[in-house]
Amino acid sequence: MMLQETEKMALLNNGAIIPLLGVATAGIPLAVTKSAVLSALLAGYRHIDCAPPHEAEVGQAFREAFSQGMVRRDEVFVTSKLPSTAHEPQDVLQTVQKSLSDLQLEYLDLYLIHWPLKLRKGSGFPPRQEDFLPLDIKSTWEALEHTVELGLTRAIGVANFSSKRLESLLQYAKIQPAVDQVEMHPGWQQQSLRYFCRSRGIHVSAMAPLGAPGTFYGRNDILILQVVLETAMRHRKTPAQVALRWALQQGVSVLPKSSSIEHMVENCGVWGWELTGDELERFHKIEQSRFPVPLFPFTSPQLSNMGAEV
Repeated sequence: MMLQETEKMALLNNGAIIPLLGVATAGIPLAVTKSAVLSALLAGYRHIDCAPPHEAEVGQAFREAFSQGMVRRDEVFVTSKLPSTAHEPQDVLQTVQKSLSDLQLEYLDLYLIHWPLKLRKGSGFPPRQEDFLPLDIKSTWEALEHTVELGLTRAIGVANFSSKRLESLLQYAKIQPAVDQVEMHPGWQQQSLRYFCRSRGIHVSAMAPLGAPGTFYGRNDILILQVVLETAMRHRKTPAQVALRWALQQGVSVLPKSSSIEHMVENCGVWGWELTGDELERFHKIEQSRFPVPLFPFTSPQLSNMGAEV
């Protein structure tokens, strides 16, 4: 990748470079996904995080951006994810190929197992209890490793995995997971999980780094926490910039979701300044509370410890 500013990127365990500031497309209305991705590329984002429901629209944006010379393919880091309904080994390759076709790309920079869950094909949301199938991450991971061997994916990883699940995966993985993408923000700091990942050379990527305000599952209080507001005033920054800056100083990449060019530009204002040691210590004292997991009307053994700090 032809990237220059080292403070804005991190090195993955496969030697690839991941931009530390990205934009998430999941949850953006389909009608504005294409324009949102084009706006992000124009604003300087070089990490686009997507999932199958939005890939066709993201692919249209890539085709336009590449054909018009807005950005080159080797300058953009593209992440996508394996749905829980495609965990069967025979489905993995076909699903990756479908993603590449929709995205109009020849390879993905990073491909993640989206959840440590296996569901029947056609499961809706929320899934019914009978939609859950026995989980076999080993066979799914081996199929993902094959996509690397074929050159369809450059790096593979997971999302919403606890350290216990990662430890199990590391026992048999021939290709080490490069990334664990999890919920992380000042109100759910994932300290023990980050420590574990650091010790194993796994990069942590922060999903919902602003708390996913306005969603049915997120937290609406992150940007109005007293420490966030006071720190923002002190640095003459916005609360969103402070929350993102805090996460970046923990050594993780951040994936805020936005379809607004104004917010995208605002989120880019995280470079060239730092929170002080005293400020970081105040953040460390924030009361911790994660998203309500499970997000389903029943409990399942597969849902235990998803993305947790254990």
